[in-house]
Amino acid sequence: MNAKDILKNQQLERAIQRYKNPFLFFTLCTLIPWIFWAMAGCVSWITPFEDKNLRIASILACIGLFTPLGVVFGMAGKDKGLRKDITKRFFNFRDIKPVYAILACLIMPASIILAQTISLPFGYSPGQFIITGQFTFTSGIFPVWFLLILAPLIEELAWHTYGTDSLCGKFNLFNTSIIFGIIWGVWHIPLSFIRDYYQSNLVCEGWIYGLNFLISIIPFVILMNWLYYKTGRNIIVAIVFHITSGLFNELFAPHPDTKIIQTGILLILATIVVLKEKRLFFSKTISH
Repeated sequence: MNAKDILKNQQLERAIQRYKNPFLFFTLCTLIPWIFWAMAGCVSWITPFEDKNLRIASILACIGLFTPLGVVFGMAGKDKGLRKDITKRFFNFRDIKPVYAILACLIMPASIILAQTISLPFGYSPGQFIITGQFTFTSGIFPVWFLLILAPLIEELAWHTYGTDSLCGKFNLFNTSIIFGIIWGVWHIPLSFIRDYYQSNLVCEGWIYGLNFLISIIPFVILMNWLYYKTGRNIIVAIVFHITSGLFNELFAPHPDTKIIQTGILLILATIVVLKEKRLFFSKTISH
């Protein structure tokens, strides 16, 4: 490693150490959305279900979605150094090698297409490849396509502005990814009680599909964090990776079992990445 790389890694380490309160951050980002989503779940199951209930449940769910972003503003808003670090990471394109930008766009679409292909010899329908224009869930008063873009955008404006770096200040990247994956899974649980939401429909289809969703978060987070740090902590890369995940899983019509195959593919890919990038994932300090 040359002197320039050493200096860059030292600057990176100093920047990450500014994010000092992961426990407070994730506690607030979990408990407050839970409150709003619990209320949304209760309202969504009131019978008879009317448009008024739909509007109220949607608004409550949306408030819960925006809460982590509010926590970021509350914790970083008064710190000029944090604000500067977060802002510059939106426009840090010089550290992005084209290969990682391409991977951010293609990993999730490729994984679901490969999973559908693998499912065919087991008797699953070629119709999975048809772009139907229909969605597997509803999102209240908001168009589904809008939520598929809005939710990843808002989430990553919290998770990869403050959350991930705050954990990396305490743990290596592998442990950070596992811890955040577990927290993120727990964070999603109340959504399974909101009628016709994605997580709710998964539970209705069978417990194994809900479990698969939780398991799939771990390799997804590992891959996303790998791309995030390989591109100089670029927040837009994380947003793009997240958006492609939900968008392409809804664009096609994969059988729920195919999504289990996709999880297996992501687990294999994440394992390969971790083994290849041992220094990045297991060093005490993050380095390129």
